[in-house]
Amino acid sequence: MMGNITLMEFLSAGREVPGHRPWPRYQLDARTWRRLAEQMTVSNWEILAEWGEPAEVHVLLRGEDSGAIAVASHPCPDGKFFALGQARPSAIRLERAIRDLWGLVPEGLEDQRPWLDHGRWGVRHPLGKPRETDGVPHVYRFHTAEGDGLHQIPVGPVHAGVIEPGHFRFHCQGETVVRLEERLGYVHKGIEGLLAGKPVADAARIVARVSGDATVAYSLAFAHAVEAALGHEPPPRAVWLRALMAECERLANHLFDIGAICNDAAFAIMLSHLGALREKVLRANQACFGHRLLMDRVVPGGVAADLPDDGVPILRRMAHEVGKGFERAMQLYDNTPSLLDRTTGTGVLTGALAHRFGAGGFVGRASSRGLDARRNPGYAPYDDLAFTIPVMADGDVHARLTVRAEEIRASLGLLDQILTALPAGPAAAPLALRGAGEGLGIVESFRGEVVVWVRVSESGKVVRCHPHDPSWFQWPLLEAVIEGNIVADFPLCNKSFNCSYSGQDL
Repeated sequence: MMGNITLMEFLSAGREVPGHRPWPRYQLDARTWRRLAEQMTVSNWEILAEWGEPAEVHVLLRGEDSGAIAVASHPCPDGKFFALGQARPSAIRLERAIRDLWGLVPEGLEDQRPWLDHGRWGVRHPLGKPRETDGVPHVYRFHTAEGDGLHQIPVGPVHAGVIEPGHFRFHCQGETVVRLEERLGYVHKGIEGLLAGKPVADAARIVARVSGDATVAYSLAFAHAVEAALGHEPPPRAVWLRALMAECERLANHLFDIGAICNDAAFAIMLSHLGALREKVLRANQACFGHRLLMDRVVPGGVAADLPDDGVPILRRMAHEVGKGFERAMQLYDNTPSLLDRTTGTGVLTGALAHRFGAGGFVGRASSRGLDARRNPGYAPYDDLAFTIPVMADGDVHARLTVRAEEIRASLGLLDQILTALPAGPAAAPLALRGAGEGLGIVESFRGEVVVWVRVSESGKVVRCHPHDPSWFQWPLLEAVIEGNIVADFPLCNKSFNCSYSGQDL
């Protein structure tokens, strides 16, 4: 292992791949890739995403001290690679998924159980060297817990409410949770296989649906990646309209999440209040951009819909009404001791664990981890906007709710700034689909950092594309925070994370 070497100094030992923008990509041989894993045990280099191809594995890295960002790649002609999950537990599920989809074996990884592949596809390694199977479901072996008086409670994958499917296996002693293990993958859609070979415009629609509640963030990350790959600059007005939509999406999701957390603590009136405020945001979205959830509004090259003539006053009125109603609702929250008793001290995520898994979004910021992709690495127009990134240290349900509340206030302030400074001009510029390239987009969704990597061919079609959801790094932490809490607090902890099933399941 080497001493205090920076990320870029280390990666420069590899071969830089031409045409990868806006951050570099380096190919590492087997020896250097193994040294990368060893160096990660002593360096503050975090994994932002990891994915595969039929004969190569890629990892997106950030130097936490320097903020440097780069992709490291490792050709795998023998179908194997040294598992980074040995140094970074956040990579374990990613590498299990790489084996399921591409058939590349993560050597040294203790947990080799299938993750996305439940045995029902009728084919193994569909994106690598596929071979047919009998379609008999796998017998999934959950981890066990031993001790006097322990019992198991299986929950899901089908749940009582309107919620995506996921299985949760509790080991309990009385009402106290000793161990929780998740099994996801039930809404795997074959996203990466669907994207391969699609024209850019068709691929944009698929990426927008990876996780529907973050459709603006995914569309924006895909647009950034494609524009970087092709060297395209969207018009200034489009850049600002994209930020406007992104903040409306953040606003709507945080409003509903705070209400839903309170509802899981048997305080339904908050859900009613904040659900009504979310409806105001969605109606403004419809009036100004033609879609309540803003789906397919952000496209490579710009945006699909400009503001109508009355769009600015509609959004200003919405922001004013939402701001007033939200402060009244938060007064109710702050002045209800029985509600605070449920949220305070429940489901504590330590700062050390949040850093170890590279948790972003409100999950990380509620546990002392103050990263936000709008600032680091940053993208336009946020470098021209003033906003605070709320950070707390308590790491409990109350802290995650409070960070959301502060982000709502910040988004309302950003809406005002964007509407005031919105430049004139065209809302889109047609893409010049010429010249192959690789691009990367990193965007702050309401959950955290959404990453999209894309390779575009000379003909303007997607060769490969990988979308990464922040929930990959947040789901394992939910298992940790519920330990020592009672079973009845699981819905509260779960909603305070609000991880995406669909985004993780691909």
